[in-house]
Amino acid sequence: MKKIDSRHPELVNFLPPLEITRREMLVTTLATGFALAVQPVSAETITTDAKGLTAGEIKIPVTDGEIPGYRAMPAKGRKFSVVLVVQEIFGVHEHIRDLCRRFAKAGYLAVAPELYARQGDVSKITEIKDLIPIVSSVPDAQVMSDLDATVAWAGASGGNSKRLAITGFCWGGRIVWLYAAHSSALKAGVAWYGRIDGTRTNLQPTFPIDIAGELKAPVLGLYGGLDKGIPMSDVEKMRAALAAAKSKSEIVVYPQAEHGFNADYRPSYNAAAARDGWKKALAWFRRNGAA
Repeated sequence: MKKIDSRHPELVNFLPPLEITRREMLVTTLATGFALAVQPVSAETITTDAKGLTAGEIKIPVTDGEIPGYRAMPAKGRKFSVVLVVQEIFGVHEHIRDLCRRFAKAGYLAVAPELYARQGDVSKITEIKDLIPIVSSVPDAQVMSDLDATVAWAGASGGNSKRLAITGFCWGGRIVWLYAAHSSALKAGVAWYGRIDGTRTNLQPTFPIDIAGELKAPVLGLYGGLDKGIPMSDVEKMRAALAAAKSKSEIVVYPQAEHGFNADYRPSYNAAAARDGWKKALAWFRRNGAA
């Protein structure tokens, strides 16, 4: 078993999954504020207001009940392009909600489902090591199903699911690649420092490198050259696999950025890389029909 670096939560994929013994929903509402595992919050933290937006917690019907999520969209208008915002390891805490508001300011219906809802509440956990048993027990198949359900909810709630995008960060970055191979409705994805390869388990059997030739929508991968958890050798292997598949997907590397470079509430934040990545993400969505 490899050593876990708490600065790089993508390494949860190196641990064996925890057997799920309870199927009832453990989380029915979103926590407020930032996850306790990310305290103290950086002074550079960006706060996006909800002026001109409809924003707040929602309930998303899924196959076995409902899960909570956060939605932000312009207060006026309808049939907005939809962007799925996939959480980091810390769940749908304040940073993810703020990102939804940023997308809403850009004209999107942005929605972030709480994808750990059945497994447990990670917002009150203070140590990365204590998050791992919960996160490693979240099946990829469950995540794909919940994202499909979120798309259906968005299409019935003011969004145009024919203009569908997805973006995700850290844990969610890997999910972006997987969802691009799963969903024929998707127009484009942007994966921020999502793990490309790792240890496969029964619950998480596939990594992006495995499905580079199966993507149904182009993905823009944004990675940090100083990321200690995602080797540049993996990034180059993914580039080669995408090229071999003649994929329209692309990868951008910020040489001086660490893992989590868009996380403005953490020491890993790199303002220049984050701003450029955000511009590239919006442009990618426009270019590929998701705006």
